[in-house]
Amino acid sequence: MSFFAILCALLIEQVKPLTRSNPIHHGLRHWANAVSSNFDAGKSDHSWVVWLITAALPALAVLAVHWLLIYAIGWPAAVVWNVMVLYVTLGFRQFSYHFTDIRDALDAGDEDLARQLLADWQNVDASNIPRSDIVRHVIEYSVLASHRHVFGVLTWYVILAAIGMGPFGAVFYRMSEFTVRFWKPRFKPKLNASNTGNIHYENSVVSDPLRDTTAKAWYLVDWLPARFTAMGFAVVGNFEDAIDCWRNYAQQLPTLDNSNDGVILAATSGAMHVRLGGELLKPAAHAESTNSSFGDLDSTTAAPKATISTPGREAEPAHLRSVVGLVWRYVVLWMLLLALLTLSNLLG
Repeated sequence: MSFFAILCALLIEQVKPLTRSNPIHHGLRHWANAVSSNFDAGKSDHSWVVWLITAALPALAVLAVHWLLIYAIGWPAAVVWNVMVLYVTLGFRQFSYHFTDIRDALDAGDEDLARQLLADWQNVDASNIPRSDIVRHVIEYSVLASHRHVFGVLTWYVILAAIGMGPFGAVFYRMSEFTVRFWKPRFKPKLNASNTGNIHYENSVVSDPLRDTTAKAWYLVDWLPARFTAMGFAVVGNFEDAIDCWRNYAQQLPTLDNSNDGVILAATSGAMHVRLGGELLKPAAHAESTNSSFGDLDSTTAAPKATISTPGREAEPAHLRSVVGLVWRYVVLWMLLLALLTLSNLLG
């Protein structure tokens, strides 16, 4: 059942991608806000309860519907439900238009447009970076996005599908990723009522213990999928170099969100023989408030320090097509393995 559900979801998503401004996305934002507002007491032990309620309850609800359909109607209805769940949680088209637009701008020689598109995508300051750094950052963000939107979901869905809990795994993984992204410190533009020409920045309202707990939980949830993705990129790319970079540089490529990301980026670098890592981009709020009179920003939005780079060739626009090939080869590998497992179960 897993193979057919994943295949149908991927095909449907290619034809009719889920838009960012969809009711489910808005519903999850309201859900996370409601839970944090009512249960976040600012204490570490309470923060785990808040995170579990936010991430696990939607996953349990989806799983309950899955089991109800199996026992009340049968497997065909459950397969349709799985396709619907995977369509929402899994898919390239939820982020790939950013990648495509930036690549097209670089191909047309419009580096200013590429910088602006990169800044809009990640809410960072990309105004002064050179062409090679544009490509490098696009590769890094795209690989991590493909992991979180596709391969991480696949990992937990397939693992838990073996015990009849596939939909739970898909939703729980995406909810874990959603909460750490939604609750991280951020600054939103807010017009001043007395002077519409001024812009204030207000931080998110959740407590620091809840943010810390959410980050720890996301690291644990993503630990296994990140290593599956890194190994998959090694298999479909340059295996020896990917493993070497993984071993020597994974812990030296910290990112702003998740230390597991270093494993994926190091393996990608070796698999493609392209140099990744280096200085991280500044959050846009940091750049926009340089001349602001509203005080210092929170330390979490300070300009990140430079990090070590992996060995390899300097990133070039041609590498953008290489990363597309790497990702799709890994998708094909996943589907082949699932097809073989499905065939063996049918014959057995």
